Amino acid sequence: MTAPRTATAVLPYEHEIPGGAAWSVPLRAGRTLTLTAGGPRACVSTLVFAADRLDRMNLPDTLKAQMSARITAPMVLMSDRGAALASVVDSTVPWHDALGGLSRDTDLVRFGPSDYQQDRNDWRRGAREMLLLELAKHGLGEADLHGPVNFFAKAAPTDDRLCSVGFVADNAAAGDTVTLRAEQDLLIVLATAAHPLDDAGTYAPAPISARVALAPEWGEDDPSYRFRPESARALDTTRKACA
Repeated sequence: MTAPRTATAVLPYEHEIPGGAAWSVPLRAGRTLTLTAGGPRACVSTLVFAADRLDRMNLPDTLKAQMSARITAPMVLMSDRGAALASVVDSTVPWHDALGGLSRDTDLVRFGPSDYQQDRNDWRRGAREMLLLELAKHGLGEADLHGPVNFFAKAAPTDDRLCSVGFVADNAAAGDTVTLRAEQDLLIVLATAAHPLDDAGTYAPAPISARVALAPEWGEDDPSYRFRPESARALDTTRKACA
């Protein structure tokens, strides 16, 4: 963990991510990352690592500690060691999927064959395959994959008798946003692939806009800090480690 540092980059920084692509960004403590959906059925499969790569997001602990089966504001994204990595400080969508996992190339076979030679940059890839390529840029690999947050996507029970889960197509629309506040220096790795349960008849993953900015100072009246005692403890753990 490292403490907040004085900004040296020009902020805000904005970046456009096409549908069906991967991207990564180092996010310093005290900065926010706002993602904006560019269309319906958006899904941003997101991995979060501490900058030193010794800690990473642990979704089971994040959900269990905060008594939830989804990610929503003002929850805290917790690490393997119980520290706060990031807080979801704002969201126009009340549900971000934390159970569906990553799509794979095999989920896309229904759209027909696709490869780079034929489709160039429109090559259809699953989130898992795209994330592995992006992780390799940072010296990471398959062992570093972990449960993702699928921002803007919703997977919910469809039949209580069968305990089945389905994709909710109208969970988010173009213009919806979610904002993360980095509580320590992070590496964010994401892919704009379709959700693994999305049964759309056409391949059209939504693009995403990303914006990095400085976060306001916060104290003990912060909604994420007050959300649950477990949220406050995770934030305190990070603040003490970064002091």
